Amino acid sequence: MTHIVVHPAPGPSPISPQELLSWTVFAGLLLLMALYFVGAEQGATSLIQGDAVHEFVHDGRHLLGFPCH
Repeated sequence: MTHIVVHPAPGPSPISPQELLSWTVFAGLLLLMALYFVGAEQGATSLIQGDAVHEFVHDGRHLLGFPCH
């Protein structure tokens, strides 16, 4: 007679606080950069010449309540 032995699958490994902090800082910087481009780029603090960035995020500005014209 054979016996079937079932071993439990290993669970996910916990995330260390140092790793969590680094991902949180990375995500925060990405969000701040996106907020800058949607809210302030092509204005008085423009970093990129032309109006390509303004036209790309134009509808997002109105959706988020940023004035642009």
